[in-house]
Amino acid sequence: MVTTVRRGPENYWWPSCVSERVSIHPATMSRALKRIGARRGRPKPVVACPWSKRAKNKRLRSIEQTIAQIGDDQVVVYADEVDIHLNPKIGLDWMNRGQQKEVLTPGKNEKRYLAGALDVHSHELICVEGSQKNSMLFIELLHELRHRYPDAKTIHIILDNYRIHKSDITNAVIDYLGGKIALHFLPPYCPDENKIERCWLDLHAEVTRNHRCRSMKELMRQVRRFIRNRNSRHAASTTKRKAA
Repeated sequence: MVTTVRRGPENYWWPSCVSERVSIHPATMSRALKRIGARRGRPKPVVACPWSKRAKNKRLRSIEQTIAQIGDDQVVVYADEVDIHLNPKIGLDWMNRGQQKEVLTPGKNEKRYLAGALDVHSHELICVEGSQKNSMLFIELLHELRHRYPDAKTIHIILDNYRIHKSDITNAVIDYLGGKIALHFLPPYCPDENKIERCWLDLHAEVTRNHRCRSMKELMRQVRRFIRNRNSRHAASTTKRKAA
């Protein structure tokens, strides 16, 4: 026999022989969570996109069409900036049972910034460095892209709506380049749609998280090494696929 217990707008079904307060042994709960593939993790903070779902999807489809329709004389990259802190980002790490790993921090923080572009087809990560995250850092990236792709008719850049991407001086430089650069802005607060974000996650996981560098000079050497090694792996993988 099953009894219906009404609470607000929903119905909850309980066996008549069971009280509303049910105790479950931790081992039983553990087996149930394992069976459904649940895991204990750190939630990711997100901000809801203020656009309607229709408007958001329309913009994303437009960007997908841009990528699909470009010719051999054009380039598409995803662009973004990342902060590099001398004070290490603290995160999960391996350690012996009963011991807690310590990460020595310099105390006084220093910062450097990267502006990067991820080539959609070659997967090469192109970066410039700066001491400030401002319009000049982004403009330096634009000039670096123009230098890397001298024969490209248009360099399409997919990016977020950060203010340095839309500043007056940035727009002036884009006008000066005479159509060489085309910016395609993602919907607001949609970092998962920017493919370069994965590169920054890997950078933090392999370099900046729990790092032991005593100086920014040492840390930036490791950052540059990470970028070189990453690009070498992707270049080798691309060559292997073409050979096959």
